[in-house]
Order: sequence, then structure tokens, then C-alpha cells
Amino acid sequence: MNRPDTTATTTVRRSHRGRRFSVWLVVGAGLALAAGFGWYVSLVPMTETPFEGKADGIVALTGGPDRITEAVELLAAGRGKRLLITGVNPATRMEEIARLLPRYEAQFNCCIDLDRSALNTIGNAVETRRWARELGFKSLVIVTSRIHMPRALAELEHQLPDVTLIPYPVITERQRAEPWWTNFASTRALVFEYLKYIAAGIRMKLDRVVALNVPAVRASKV
Repeated sequence: MNRPDTTATTTVRRSHRGRRFSVWLVVGAGLALAAGFGWYVSLVPMTETPFEGKADGIVALTGGPDRITEAVELLAAGRGKRLLITGVNPATRMEEIARLLPRYEAQFNCCIDLDRSALNTIGNAVETRRWARELGFKSLVIVTSRIHMPRALAELEHQLPDVTLIPYPVITERQRAEPWWTNFASTRALVFEYLKYIAAGIRMKLDRVVALNVPAVRASKV
């Protein structure tokens, strides 16, 4: 009588278990991402929150003309002492921006600074830190789009943990009229921003781990 090939049977069973584990791993990761997306959506401002108080400074992250307009209006209303517009095209001059907002010539002449070096949100945060530190500002109104706001705040908090950040989301008329889930472009933009937020969070956690370990490594060498 021939004996069954137990080695082959065991290999097949392990292969089946491995495939089942892979399937459950993919399903679990998908559910975690879906749950995380729901949580992320709860962070995105769906309505404008008027700011009636005062802060030391105002920061506008470029990406849409409405952001600059809203930020300059806040400055003119006395909501901050100075305004930083970060991420400006290197070829753009102050006069060109001022020409688009002629009502606020006085503000452009005295209290607005342009940052032309930042290329992304990380750069925006680094340049905002430099600007705020030079001026000794401890509170900032942050002006950017609503879907960009969670990531912008996370990057800024990473760079300025001791500064109070006040979000001022800019919401367009179209966004007010159409909920994001009814518009494919808005949904796609929100999903991409969510993935960027996850990547930023992972990078910032690694930065903290490195920062904590560097002093220990230096101390061990002494």
C-alpha cells in the first residue's frame, strides 16, 4: 500500500493558510484605511469659521487666489500684525499681487511679507517657523483651503509646537453648493489629501524618533 505524501499535503495546507492570511491582511488594511478616511473627513472643516479675535500674525499658504484675498482682509481688519504669504512664485513681485487688491494698498506697503522659497507644505511650515521666530509671534491665523487645512496644521504644529494655530479655512462657492461626496473631483482630491496626510504623519513620527535618539547617541560617544 502506498503511503500518502504527507510533505506535499502539508505544503498545500500551508499555501492555503498563507493565501487566506494575505486576503485577510488586505481586507483588514482596506477597512483600516476606510475607517481612517472617515476620521480624516471629520477633521476637514465643512463650513467657514469666522475669526473675530486677534493673533500675532496671519499666514496664507498659496494655492488659490481666494486664500490671499481672505488673508489680506483679515490683516486689514486688524486680526493680525503682519501677514506672510508663503509659497509665492519666485517671479511674482509684491506689486503684482497688490494690483489685484487695490483696496488694500496700505497693507501691502507696510505689513505683508512674501516667501518665495517654499515649494510644498513642508516648505511652507519651515518658512513660517523662520518668520514667526524672527518676529517673536506666539499665535498665528492659518489661511488655506479646507481640504488642505488638516495637513497644513499638522506640518505647522510639527515645526511650531509652542505656537497657537488658529485655522481659517477658505471654502469656495462651489464647495458650499456641492457636498464633496456628490462631486468626483472633490472626492478624489479629498482621498489624495488623506493619503498625503498619512504619509506626512509617518514622516513626522520618524522625525521625532530620530530627534529623541540623536542626544542618546551623542551622549554615548562622550
